Amino acid sequence: MKQIEVQIMGQGYVLGCPEGGETRLGQAVNKVDEAMCKIRDAGKIKARDRIAVLAALNLAFDLTDRPSSVLSAVDQSTSTVQMQALLQRLDNVLASDNQLL
Repeated sequence: MKQIEVQIMGQGYVLGCPEGGETRLGQAVNKVDEAMCKIRDAGKIKARDRIAVLAALNLAFDLTDRPSSVLSAVDQSTSTVQMQALLQRLDNVLASDNQLL
């Protein structure tokens, strides 16, 4: 597994990435960074852990809000696995910072 260094909300992270998954990981990082920065820039929440949780919930809500005709059963399963992986990564990062709720 390849190690990729990324920036999310101005903080560096080293993430494991399967071979050939760099583009998808980059897209996921961009979505997470955009979601977290949007929450931070709204100015109401300052704690990184709370911003991360809200961003994850917003992204999950967006996935579940899609019409079922847009997502096939395979896509839904893949999205669920991807969301679980994203939440696990967030948990790992927050746990390493001792900021897990």
